[in-house]
Amino acid sequence: MDTVTLARWQFGITTVYHFLMVPLTIGLSLVVAWFQTCWYRTGDEAYLRLTKFFGKLFLINFAMGVVTGIVQEFQFGMNWATYSRFVGDVFGAPLAMEALVAFFLESTFLGLWIFGWDRLSPRLHLATIWAASIGTVLSAYFIVAANSWMQHPVGVRFNTETGRPEMIDIKAVLTNSTTLAAYPHVIAGAVLVAAVFVGGISAWMLQRDPAPSERDANALHRAVRFTIWLTFVSGIVVAVSGDFQARLMFQQQPMKMASAEALCDTERGPGLSLFAIGDPGQTCSVHDFVLPHGLSLMAEHELEATIPGVNDLNALYQQKFGPGDYRPNLFITYWGFRSMIAFGAIASAGAVVALWFTRKGRRLPRGKRWLRVASILVIPTPFLANATGWIFTEMGRQPWVVAPNPNGIPEVRLQTADATSAAVSAPMVVTTLVGFALIYGALMVVEVFLLRRYVLAGPDAVLLPGETGRRTEQLERPSDPPDADDDDVLGFAY
Repeated sequence: MDTVTLARWQFGITTVYHFLMVPLTIGLSLVVAWFQTCWYRTGDEAYLRLTKFFGKLFLINFAMGVVTGIVQEFQFGMNWATYSRFVGDVFGAPLAMEALVAFFLESTFLGLWIFGWDRLSPRLHLATIWAASIGTVLSAYFIVAANSWMQHPVGVRFNTETGRPEMIDIKAVLTNSTTLAAYPHVIAGAVLVAAVFVGGISAWMLQRDPAPSERDANALHRAVRFTIWLTFVSGIVVAVSGDFQARLMFQQQPMKMASAEALCDTERGPGLSLFAIGDPGQTCSVHDFVLPHGLSLMAEHELEATIPGVNDLNALYQQKFGPGDYRPNLFITYWGFRSMIAFGAIASAGAVVALWFTRKGRRLPRGKRWLRVASILVIPTPFLANATGWIFTEMGRQPWVVAPNPNGIPEVRLQTADATSAAVSAPMVVTTLVGFALIYGALMVVEVFLLRRYVLAGPDAVLLPGETGRRTEQLERPSDPPDADDDDVLGFAY
């Protein structure tokens, strides 16, 4: 492999790995904040158990996300120096905002939440977790805004002397139509991940042997019921925002959407390919099951819309940008798009099954081995939906790392092949690729070990001895700090 291909593999592996943590961190921050709000308002011990139990899992995942995310920014300067020079005047602004505003807000208040259980009033302590959650959500916005500029450059002028775009309108960058379409989709996808994660673990713990204590069972049943409806709501938002985002992509990146359907030639009122026989990357449009006029409806909400095909778009781009192959990998875009939808549908189907078993206030039945297994198997599905969705989004814009804006400045574009560092050789990238793969593999083992350990311990392990969870008791505790040798100063039974 050449340097460009190796650098793409390295960035792809580390990014997909990191993004397994990101949606869970975003979603869990909101879910934990909601559980603590319920405890603050009702004083019900069950909600305190859920807050501390899933808060512990949230902190483990947050720590891993920070560690793996740091590598991303270093790669811009190491493997992608040409790209960094080209986009630095624009791309740096939202990244700086993410670090200075969102991440510091998130980290500061998360620290107060961790150490403030015995030091802050219940209301102030509740405010810290919501502030941390807001920081997490803001952080996602700035990252999505930076990525959206690569998909659809706006708010810049092109400096012919330096050969680089320069930002002239930060508002246009932050309110990019691509950002406004992608952000609700990302946040809803993150909430879906957290809902299935919390619901799946809760359902599994209710099925395990030996049976959980009555206090744990009461808390876990509430978590299951809450996450069922949260899955439905987030799933609807994902579908609606995804439809809006797809329509926008047909306008801004028609090649991406044509390749997602393996639509070779321009058609009027084309159908939506549900499943293909053969390799779409080789045969392009060998479809087996097609929904009549489905693609036309998706693109324009019309039955007879004219949708440009891959071959026609490629010929158009050759005339506009010069000789070359401007088609992405059709196999990845075609199946990535369908995998995203399929995994999301499986997650929603799991919520339907759970709703059936818990209808009319019933509890999940015990003794059903298939239900215990299904509770675990459904957990990865929204993670895979998020990962394949991002793979489709990023691979679909190839061969561009900064895709040209159809209505923007023609010079503001950069191909991936031209974006790497001239001083980096293939052996260098191979070395770091292997190193990162080994380190990230070890980190994955550590995270799974920690998550498994604390899940097996259950909610009973998160409360201090004698702690009933009544909100008034927190007010009655002495304000003096705990002893230095206290093993549980965080209140999380570490």
